[in-house]
Formats: sequence, C-alpha cells, structure tokens
Amino acid sequence: QVQLVESGGGLVQAGGSLRLSCAASGSIFRINAMGWYRQAPGKERELVAIIPSDGSTNYADSVKGRFTISRDNAKNTVYLQMNNLKSEDTAVYYCSARARRTPWAQWGDYWGQGTQVTVSS
Repeated sequence: QVQLVESGGGLVQAGGSLRLSCAASGSIFRINAMGWYRQAPGKERELVAIIPSDGSTNYADSVKGRFTISRDNAKNTVYLQMNNLKSEDTAVYYCSARARRTPWAQWGDYWGQGTQVTVSS
C-alpha cells in the first residue's frame, strides 16, 4: 500500500504564510503526478496545485501568484508554500499522488488524511 502523510496545517492570520508537506511511503515503484486539493465546508473538493514528474506546475486561478508547489523526488515528498493567505483559503487540504507499486502494476491514485488550514481575518 501507499501512504501519504500531510503536515504543516494550522491557524494563521490573513496575509500570513504556511508551508504544507506531504510524504509518500510504503510500496512505491514510481510516482507520477503529486498535488494538493482542498475542501471547504459545504463545498466540493477542488484542485489547488499539481506537479507532474517533469516538474511542470499547474495552479487554480484563485491561488496563482500566492501558492507555490514543489517536490523532492528523492524523498517522495511534495510541498505547498502558501503566502498572502486569505480567509477564503480556509479548508481541509489533501495531498494526492498517482503512483505505481510495481513495474507491472497499474497506476493508482492515493490520498492523505487531510490537514486543516484556517485563516482568520
């Protein structure tokens, strides 16, 4: 199995910064894309940022210029640096990874347990 463990969430004032981390472990042959999603109360889960194995990045319009996604392939870890946080960024943030457990296995999508980010205005 593949486990994803997030850390770095918390309470911050508007305009502040947080850095989320997510480490993948377990039976992993290769990881393709890694990303961050979020879900606010009463809303659907939405993509925040994604970074494929080639290092390219893609962001939701609402976070462009404020959030930066990066990854350390040697550590199977993805990061999300969040600057100039706004109250509307308040949500549970989930890490995701598309991984293959063996050379002949199909790609699977794995999720972390989520970490709460609360931005006070």
